[in-house]
Amino acid sequence: MTSLTVKPPVRRRRAGRKQIGVYVALTVIAVVGLLPYLFALSTSVKTNQQFASEYWLPSFPFHFENYVVAWVQIQPYMVTSLLVAAASIVGIVALSLLAGFVLARFDFPGRNFFFIMVITLMMVPGIASLIPLFVMMKDLGLLNTIWVLIIPHIAAGAVLGTILMKTFIEGIPQEIFDAARVDGANPARLFWSIMMPLSLPVIGTVSLITVIGVWNDFFWPLLTISQNELKTVSVGLIFFQGQSGTDFGPMFAGYLLASLPLLLLFTFLSKYFLAGVQGGLPGSH
Repeated sequence: MTSLTVKPPVRRRRAGRKQIGVYVALTVIAVVGLLPYLFALSTSVKTNQQFASEYWLPSFPFHFENYVVAWVQIQPYMVTSLLVAAASIVGIVALSLLAGFVLARFDFPGRNFFFIMVITLMMVPGIASLIPLFVMMKDLGLLNTIWVLIIPHIAAGAVLGTILMKTFIEGIPQEIFDAARVDGANPARLFWSIMMPLSLPVIGTVSLITVIGVWNDFFWPLLTISQNELKTVSVGLIFFQGQSGTDFGPMFAGYLLASLPLLLLFTFLSKYFLAGVQGGLPGSH
């Protein structure tokens, strides 16, 4: 008896080739994206002599004391960035959550107009308000204070936060609020007991965006802060580089330590970040 050989359909073979192409492209992108971090990790445990002799490859022994040196240098800058991020998160979440709740659940004259004005603020480039904002902070006597770092972040972050909060809250079923009103809940009770617990995903999204913005902000702290103890980590790393000169090991160790909080936050909060953008917890729909 002769056995018949069944060939796979042409479409299936084409789909398999496309998947292989996608996997190869994603692998190349991942490798290219990770190369700078692998280089920084390798350099952070080297001395200058090892860095000169083995530029690309790891060199033994590893000098983990570079991280101790780097931590001593950047610790004040990390503390300042954490304080600014925490205060900005509290201010942005409080303002945007309240504004989003009012715009989403209350009907009043001019509601759509106010929301359009909020959206319009997203179109204004930050550089356009740089000089007026600097003059305002100078007239208020806030230069070289921590408030000059916090207030602009709250003002800018509340715009995007309000848009995200309103969009998310509109996705919460109205029946939940109607049932609470039937039970005698006033607007304040609706806000604290109903809306806030259900809005945790978008609160996490806004918080993560705020931390990223504070951590990456460079020009504004450089412009408004001259006291070393008030410098944020992005500005402090530049001065750390100048203080270390050509001591590349501690310098790259400082870069890695500065990026560690963002890496940990996004690793553990990425699910809530995506949930806030998509309008609910993954798998809940």
